[in-house]
Amino acid sequence: MHNQNKILRVFQLINLLKTEPAKSMRHISDVLNSTERTLYRYFNLLEELGFQIHRDELNRVYIPSDHIGNEVAFSRDEIVFLKKLLQSAGKNVKIKDSILSKLLVHSDVQIGTRLALNAHLGKIVETISQGLDTKRQVVLRKYHSFHTNSISDRIVEPIAFTENYRSLIAFELASKQNKIYNIDRITSVEVTKHPFRNGKHHRVEELDPFGFTRKDDEFNIELHMSMRAALLLKEEYPMTVENIRLLETQGYYSFKARVFDLRPIARFILGLSQEINIIQGKELIEFLDYQLKHVFTKKSLETRPTKPAARSAKKLTEPRNK
Repeated sequence: MHNQNKILRVFQLINLLKTEPAKSMRHISDVLNSTERTLYRYFNLLEELGFQIHRDELNRVYIPSDHIGNEVAFSRDEIVFLKKLLQSAGKNVKIKDSILSKLLVHSDVQIGTRLALNAHLGKIVETISQGLDTKRQVVLRKYHSFHTNSISDRIVEPIAFTENYRSLIAFELASKQNKIYNIDRITSVEVTKHPFRNGKHHRVEELDPFGFTRKDDEFNIELHMSMRAALLLKEEYPMTVENIRLLETQGYYSFKARVFDLRPIARFILGLSQEINIIQGKELIEFLDYQLKHVFTKKSLETRPTKPAARSAKKLTEPRNK
């Protein structure tokens, strides 16, 4: 975990130095919780990798935003390795320097590493990692819950991060359940003195691209959508990135996945119905048909139909803005 935390700090440092205005050494030390001596070692590493560290008239440091050429690209092996590197101790680092020197250039990797590059969220990840390493309970301060529409502290035993550190799988003491917590909804994290007491209940279950675990049902769906819809889907549900492909010959994007709950994708389709076409997903069409029939009633999108809706529901229109 030591190498992993070091890499996260380097990502955070790059983000700080590339974001205006220039920063003082003291400010950077406070944000990264590192000494100035450690920061100078990081500066040397970044300069060896081709980053230009500049100072302004007040001796504040920064990296010019245009110092990397667009001709640089990640290889397939580097992309695969980067994903593994961010989820492991990173012991085998033969291509680490090559990856770091090309960081922020390849668009797919930009999406995957946005969380690590954000200094605040990176510190949250690092603090949770301390709880994982020491097997101690942590407090997720002021967690903004989408499902309960509330803000509260959650005492949990962290189990694992999902891919690219988007979410945390943890055992919640209050509910005695394993739950998924979005990292960007956590205000701060505190590691307690209390050791894990519920290890036998810790489980890492399979997640669908929307963060839902398998219960009883699973649904295979395929959508064709405009570029705008694809970008919004990636932004709202980052784990869908792996399931989105450009259909070059047709001019729009495909999303194909197995999901364990229809509500998230149904909400998304209803907001962009003129830019999405359902190619596969009989149950999804039935679910949407039911919701549209009750859109002006007291029934909400959270309600599942007790009986299947009409199976003759038509597909939505072809995506616009191809």
